[in-house]
Amino acid sequence: MNRSSPKIGYARTSTVDQNLDAQIEALTAAGCGMVRQEQRSGATLQGRPELKTILDFIHPGETLVVTRIDRLARSMQDLQTIVARLKEKGAHLAATEQPVDTSTAAGKAFFDMLGVFAEFETNLRRERQAEGIASAKQRGAYRGRLPKIDMATIQAKLSEGMSPAKIARDMGISRGTVYKAKALMPSSSEAIGHMNS
Repeated sequence: MNRSSPKIGYARTSTVDQNLDAQIEALTAAGCGMVRQEQRSGATLQGRPELKTILDFIHPGETLVVTRIDRLARSMQDLQTIVARLKEKGAHLAATEQPVDTSTAAGKAFFDMLGVFAEFETNLRRERQAEGIASAKQRGAYRGRLPKIDMATIQAKLSEGMSPAKIARDMGISRGTVYKAKALMPSSSEAIGHMNS
C-alpha cells in the first residue's frame, strides 16, 4: 500500500451489536487519517450514507482503505461499481488483510481479472439458461413467461355476476387474484351513483 498518499478508512458491520473497534484499529494503523464507520447491511450500496460521502468527496490520489473487501461490497457487481467510481475520481482502493491495492500494477491486474471472471460467469449463466430453454422447448415443457393478468377482464366478469371461484377456474388464476381485482372495483354505492347520473 502506498504509504505517502492520503488514506480514508471505511469500517462496517452489518448490525449494531457487532463491534467496529478491531477494524478502526487496523485502519488507523494502516495510516488512515480519517475512518468513517457505519453499521448497516452490505448486501446493497443503497442506504449507506458514510460510503456515499467517501465516494462523493474522495480526491485524486487518495486511497479508500478497508480491512477486507466484504466490508465494502457483498457482490462482484457492487464492488466493480465502487472501483469504477474511485477510478473516475482518480482515487484508489486497498485492503489491509487482502492483497488488494489498485494504486499498484499488480492490484490493477487483480481487479481486471476479477472483472473478466465476473463477465465469464454472467455469460456462462446466460448460456446455461438458453440451453435449458432450448431443451425444455424440445420436450414441449417450455411455456415462456406467464401472461399478465388482466384485472379489467376479471372486474367485467364480476360485474356480470360471475362467482370468484368460476372466474378463477375459467382464467386459470387464484381466487386471491379475483378478490384483489374485486377490492379495486368502485364500491356498489359508487357504481349505483354512476348509473343514476
